[in-house]
Amino acid sequence: MAERAAIILAAGVSSRMNTLMAKVLHEVCGRPMLAYVLDACREVGVTKMYVVVGFSAEQVKVRFDSEDTEWVMQEEQLGTAHAVLCCKEYLKDFEGQTLVLCGDGPLIRARTLKTLIEKHEAEQSSATLATAVLDDPGGYGRIVRDAYGNMQGIVEHSDCTKEQLAIKEVNPSYYLFNNRVLLEALEKIRPDNVKQEYYLTDALAGIIGTGHKVVAVTAVGAEEAMGVNSRRQLSEASKIMQRRIQQVLMENGVTIVDPDNTWIDARARIGQDTVIEPFTYIHGEVEIGQGCRIGPFAYLRHGTVLKNDVVLGVYTEVKNSTLEDGVRARHHSYIGDATMGRNVNMGAGSITANYDGRKVNRTNIGDDCYIGSGAILIAPLEIKDGLNIASGTVVSQESINELGEETKKNVSE
Repeated sequence: MAERAAIILAAGVSSRMNTLMAKVLHEVCGRPMLAYVLDACREVGVTKMYVVVGFSAEQVKVRFDSEDTEWVMQEEQLGTAHAVLCCKEYLKDFEGQTLVLCGDGPLIRARTLKTLIEKHEAEQSSATLATAVLDDPGGYGRIVRDAYGNMQGIVEHSDCTKEQLAIKEVNPSYYLFNNRVLLEALEKIRPDNVKQEYYLTDALAGIIGTGHKVVAVTAVGAEEAMGVNSRRQLSEASKIMQRRIQQVLMENGVTIVDPDNTWIDARARIGQDTVIEPFTYIHGEVEIGQGCRIGPFAYLRHGTVLKNDVVLGVYTEVKNSTLEDGVRARHHSYIGDATMGRNVNMGAGSITANYDGRKVNRTNIGDDCYIGSGAILIAPLEIKDGLNIASGTVVSQESINELGEETKKNVSE
């Protein structure tokens, strides 16, 4: 099997996004767009990824520092071929296959890349691209084929004739090259186009012109073809990704009562037979066990771990906390930076007061505790197993320590 590298284009400035942040760092269901592209590459055996960065490069580097990623600086944005050529020094001695992908395409699927790779190897082609057929192909480069269906080249939208604009097969920028052929073709490209940029599509024309085999396989779904160039498209991509996330969860035994009114982060993990009620929002790295019931109107934040048979009800918020088996918090509670033991009951309106104005403190609650309605637990706080907190009580560690051993089982005002 050929060794495989990837060049990921992530240097562009998106004026339509109206942002001070690198476009590829904008999140889709809790993860930066670039993360989805990197993961798809890893799934198909890419051993090294060269990410071409420019605008806000340091932001991207900090977010994605890993051993299989190399950062390549593109000082001037002179087109896609120029971006790829910036990687020449890294790939000049590489004899394998090189994927070229866009970092702002979060809807990419590894299975599509696998189809692209299989076609490339079966046809023994020098370059292969995966194409899409769109009802509205506006803005995309068009795939030009001859009468026999053989690919003749790609024409960028801005350079299309009237006849070419009617073509519905488009180039969503999924490329696979034999690396040596790619580098040779890049050296011959000239900016002879409306934008006076160096187009990667011209490399394909050059490869065809020198007699090498170039193949196009229609393998990209309409959703996958969508890049993100505006806030509206970011929202659309997030909705598509959310449907994918929920579909996988439901296939794995999670009940989502109203998918259209539920939002679940891509990093969340949810166990079998858990029920997610409407208007629940799960954000960040959240783990939910089996047989739980969450919501409606629940908010679970980053760092939350719910073990099995946990029930969180209406307007309950949990942040950076671990709730053991059988915990109940059904109404209007806030649980932040806490550990709750088995079978704890958190009454309506009870909260952990975890921030003292300077730092965040933790609350640790033992097994089988009862927290009455409207109780305020002031962190840092340690509550032993079996303790009962009366409704409306303000509990601090000092007040717990002042109690005698015989009265610690029942704490009241």
